[in-house]
Amino acid sequence: MCTTLKVLQHLILCCDLCGEALVPYYRQLLPTFNIFKFKNGASFLFHSTAVYSLWFALQRVFILAANLGDGIEYSQQQRENLGDLINETLELLERHGGEDAFINIKYMIPTYESCLLN
Repeated sequence: MCTTLKVLQHLILCCDLCGEALVPYYRQLLPTFNIFKFKNGASFLFHSTAVYSLWFALQRVFILAANLGDGIEYSQQQRENLGDLINETLELLERHGGEDAFINIKYMIPTYESCLLN
């Protein structure tokens, strides 16, 4: 998914009209962004479905951020942090999507805050 987001960002930036051309496809793209928007923590592998379902339920209740202490989060350097990539992509979509981009993004992702307003 990270690779897809990077390609989408490159597509938006490659020409001036690409961002506006993607506006009709927001209804297909943005629900997936909304699901993974807060996936900023480290990836976890679960072998038990019970543990996985409990973890998934806890993530729905609390927005979890990984506390690494004095550790290094390498996904940030390699641009593989899914939540950050989604936020970057949403900001690009808003900047290059024309007048109605923010309204459409806000409709599909209610927690999104504009990067242009204020």
